[in-house]
Amino acid sequence: MKEDKKKDKKLIPNTPKFNPYWLYGAVILLFVIIQIFNLSENVSEPISFGRFAEMAKAGDVAKIEIINKTDANVYLKEEALKKDKYKDGRNKSFNPNTPNYTFNIGPANAFQERIDKLNESLPADAKLDPKYVEKTNWMAPLLGWLLPLGMLFLLWMFIMKRVGGGAGGAGGQIFNIGKSKATLFDKNSKVNVTFKDVAGLEEAKEEVMEVVDFLKRPKKYTALGGKIPKGVLLVGPPGTGKTLLAKAVAGEADVPFFSISGSDFVEMFVGVGASRVRDLFKQAREKAPCIIFIDEIDAIGRARGKGAMQGGNDERENTLNQLLVEMDGFSTDKGVILMAATNRPDVLDNALLRPGRFDRQIGIDLPDLNGRREIFKVHLKHIKTGEDVRPDVLAEMTPGFAGAEIANVCNEAALIAARREKTAVHMDDFNYALDKVIGGLERKSKLIAPNEKKVIAYHEAGHAICGWFLEHASPLVKVTIVPRGMNTLGYAQYLPKDEYITQMEQLQDRMCMTLGGRASEEVFFGRISTGAQNDLDKVTKMAYSMVTIFGMNKKIGNVSFYAMQNDSMFEKPYSEKTAELIDEEVRKMIDFQYERALALLKEKYDDVERLAQALLSKESIVRADLVELIGERPFKEPKSHLNEDDLTQNDDATEEMVG
Repeated sequence: MKEDKKKDKKLIPNTPKFNPYWLYGAVILLFVIIQIFNLSENVSEPISFGRFAEMAKAGDVAKIEIINKTDANVYLKEEALKKDKYKDGRNKSFNPNTPNYTFNIGPANAFQERIDKLNESLPADAKLDPKYVEKTNWMAPLLGWLLPLGMLFLLWMFIMKRVGGGAGGAGGQIFNIGKSKATLFDKNSKVNVTFKDVAGLEEAKEEVMEVVDFLKRPKKYTALGGKIPKGVLLVGPPGTGKTLLAKAVAGEADVPFFSISGSDFVEMFVGVGASRVRDLFKQAREKAPCIIFIDEIDAIGRARGKGAMQGGNDERENTLNQLLVEMDGFSTDKGVILMAATNRPDVLDNALLRPGRFDRQIGIDLPDLNGRREIFKVHLKHIKTGEDVRPDVLAEMTPGFAGAEIANVCNEAALIAARREKTAVHMDDFNYALDKVIGGLERKSKLIAPNEKKVIAYHEAGHAICGWFLEHASPLVKVTIVPRGMNTLGYAQYLPKDEYITQMEQLQDRMCMTLGGRASEEVFFGRISTGAQNDLDKVTKMAYSMVTIFGMNKKIGNVSFYAMQNDSMFEKPYSEKTAELIDEEVRKMIDFQYERALALLKEKYDDVERLAQALLSKESIVRADLVELIGERPFKEPKSHLNEDDLTQNDDATEEMVG
């Protein structure tokens, strides 16, 4: 029955809403019709007084009207119009009262004398009695001043629409510029996303689902004295699913849902942002209980008073002040729940984050192994995959990937399979998609000189060997010297573990592994190149973080300048002497790890040689090839679902795609 009712509602056409432009169009049409009727009076056939006299003597003239003492309108009898000699005077207009002929009478006194003289020669029943009529053409002067005013009005409307943010929106007209631009989702515009479409965010889903459940069954909570949170703030890195979770709330909640972006409150006019906040909450209270969702709230919620160029009358601060009052002010009403999302909670104002405004702050972090597996299951439902595609394997191959990146990998794999003329997406398509997402577009057509290619091969072999023989380095997956992206000439891919804390030994081994490329160049060629620029950048950032943030240096001590560096934009939070000591310790740390990499590569000289030669011949090798060349890794590795077939790329398919 419910489905039938929904179908019936869809079949009922929506009644058109009143549009003021229809009224404008009707008035213009009326003016056009009146003008046509007025112009139709001027389509009569002009004649001379002599021909008029012949018509009068023949007894064919029904009447004559003198218009404004200048023109004469001649009307013939109906039986006379049937004669062929009067066919040029038959009515040619829409107006049935149009005269058949017309002529200019000249001077009024002379015309009257001519009429009197003509009447003397006419019989008594045919004598003429001219009727003098005064007519005023009011349309011409009206259009004379109405048309310019209309043009000015249209020009003014056009300018106001452009200034107010474009036609068609709530801010498209000057009188609506302070209105909210929020999109309303209710029973008539249902969102199709539900909590089933959100994977990998189980804890966050439980928190948000409780809010939705409160709106559906409020007595369950109010009976125990509980109160629903006024505000829910979703915090997390980009692509982790904050907006998707809000869409699921809109799809699940049976209450009106207002969606708006933080940037929609910002306008060039002073006071517009605060006005839109007031209008948004006014609409929400009228439809309470309801939910308001503000995406990227940091656009208006930044901490007040920071920055030398901002003053007390800053428009963004006024907007924030109004938002604070609406959320928890003196006359705050119940029934409106505010949800917001941001990936920069550190810049938000403290007054916005306090309980009573945002009671709940839900952290949405990058998904772990189980979360990635569930996300892959959601996206693989919409893709026709082969039997070799397994979500658990793909989850292990994508550490550190956010939900948006996983969706991108699945989409890229489907496009690659379609380009290869396949009927299903297989594991080699996902391998190629991962390489494309991580390293960039493969550029086999890029010509590299043999001597440069040799340097790249030994550089990447140095990375791989250091990672293979360092205990705390991440397991190797693949090494390639195929150019990718704009600047990548080769790369070694690893599978880091899902870690929440990192020990000092792990950072040191990663630093040594990163420096292995440059160390390999020095060992085998006796000179270095610019190819290690990206490696040096990573190592420098890692070393400074260890010294100034994580307190992993004995001379600097257990101190962290992280928060102090963020608060002070123009000066360092430590003395010049400390700065010199930091630079010295960072340099020592990097030099020590570089010497360590040199020593390791000299010890494993033959292994690097074999691996580099294999890269020059095959261009890409995977973990199985490395085991065959230099043996198993001398450290115990965690159990994995990955096997060698999962990591082997289909070379024929790759060549077919490039071709």
